[in-house]
Amino acid sequence: MQAALPTFPARLTPARTRWRINLTYWWRHGRWPKLDDPRTFTELIQARKLGGANATMARMADKVAAKHIVAAQLGSDWLIPTLWHGADLPERPIWPTPFVVKARHGCNQTAFVLDDAADWTAIRARAKRWMEADYGYWLDEDVYARIPHGLIVEPFMGPPPMLPVDYKFYVFGGRVEYVQVHLGRGGRHRWILLDRQWRRVSAASVDPDPAAPVSLARMVAAAEVLAAGRDFLRVDLYQIGGRPLFGEMTFYPGSGLDRFDPISLDRELGECWLRALAPEPERVAA
Repeated sequence: MQAALPTFPARLTPARTRWRINLTYWWRHGRWPKLDDPRTFTELIQARKLGGANATMARMADKVAAKHIVAAQLGSDWLIPTLWHGADLPERPIWPTPFVVKARHGCNQTAFVLDDAADWTAIRARAKRWMEADYGYWLDEDVYARIPHGLIVEPFMGPPPMLPVDYKFYVFGGRVEYVQVHLGRGGRHRWILLDRQWRRVSAASVDPDPAAPVSLARMVAAAEVLAAGRDFLRVDLYQIGGRPLFGEMTFYPGSGLDRFDPISLDRELGECWLRALAPEPERVAA
């Protein structure tokens, strides 16, 4: 059985933060990360944590502010509507079901309200815990510590209770290199990694290779627009009724703790990131 995630006090000194990142990585991957000379994708995420975040990164990861960025760069038709955002959920839901409640300042903090039978008291209690938690310090993901605490309500997209397929675009140096397709969200969650040509690169599984979304070309182009000028960014998109929609942007996929199968993918994605970080070769005058 997998050991429980180590717990530590929040807001540690830089030296202790480094120690915590090392220990958490070892707990998950069974090896120590090379933080001073990262080579794999998951090591590079740990190095990014140590480097901290800035205000622009925080705006991109903020589930409220990111929509303004997307509207300006892609158009408002890429957005899932915002029904409400604030700090305290009302005593009774004021939106038609189905809808979704999320924290704007963290990940995996989502409640699905599919019908009037949902336990609203329990959902409000969960949301209150999200508001009180310093998510950014949980796994040393500084970008979330810079986002104002808040909640956001959106309509549920697609026919409930099935959660839509999540397409996560890995963009290195402004170019989509891989797409991670997440299936069975909310149940038997699993994912498949494909390259830019929609060829599976992750290990074989019982799931057949997923069909490419009809809007794949538009999705790739949109992800590259949003990630322009960055060494690495993951852009999450959905396709509902043939229409592509924006989900979120993240700088620390899986907090660098997800394992790749085969493990060689960790190094291959790391090589993409390192190429994006490499300076452009100087032109030699003729």
